[in-house]
Amino acid sequence: MTRITASLGLLVLLAGEAAAESVDLELVLLADASRSIDDGEILLQRQGYAAAISHPEVLRAIAQGFDQRIAVTYVEWGDARSQDVVVSWTIIDGPDSAAAFGETLMKQPRRAFGPNAIGSAITVAQALIERNELEGYRKVIDLSADSANSWDGVSLAEARQTALMADIVINGLAVLCRSCSGRPNSYDLEAAFADRIIGGPASFVVTADGDAPFAEAVRRKLLLEIAGTTPPREAIAGRATEMP
Repeated sequence: MTRITASLGLLVLLAGEAAAESVDLELVLLADASRSIDDGEILLQRQGYAAAISHPEVLRAIAQGFDQRIAVTYVEWGDARSQDVVVSWTIIDGPDSAAAFGETLMKQPRRAFGPNAIGSAITVAQALIERNELEGYRKVIDLSADSANSWDGVSLAEARQTALMADIVINGLAVLCRSCSGRPNSYDLEAAFADRIIGGPASFVVTADGDAPFAEAVRRKLLLEIAGTTPPREAIAGRATEMP
């Protein structure tokens, strides 16, 4: 009986392993929906990602991978209790799946609000990676924000370190506001991202300033993440800073 039970247990284990779908990349898109982001900027971010994921250059990059597919989920974040999965894990393997991802993204209402809790957002993103039924060659959290501050919830330092120890790369998109000087008065936004947020092999920060540059920055960033490469110091659509 013990031998039969052990054999059945092994079969269950193997079945569970077989259920995990192989992809080249598991990518969590963490989009800023905190109180400094108005509805126009929410729309700007969503349009930028919907356009980028369907761009022919991005689809060609996906097709060059070993598995020829990536998995993406889009999450908007606000305070420590406000993280909304706008689009759940979706396999992107061609124009149809990319278009479907974009359509779902544009249809959903905004449900995340509140002051910055970047640490909590990263913690939620890590849980989404660890609890899915995917097996990605690389695992990346991609955080966009107009500030590097984290006011409540899980500390940013703790969340960052926990994700890095789990072999998850964190990249950043520093979003400069459209109606003001765009930069915090007291610090360099990109430098703060590099110091406090990003980490892991080939991690980087890309800057987006304005509507058209934002869409281009998102596309550039996706291409780098799909390829798993670090950008040069000066990148398309703004400055890119790699992690030392």
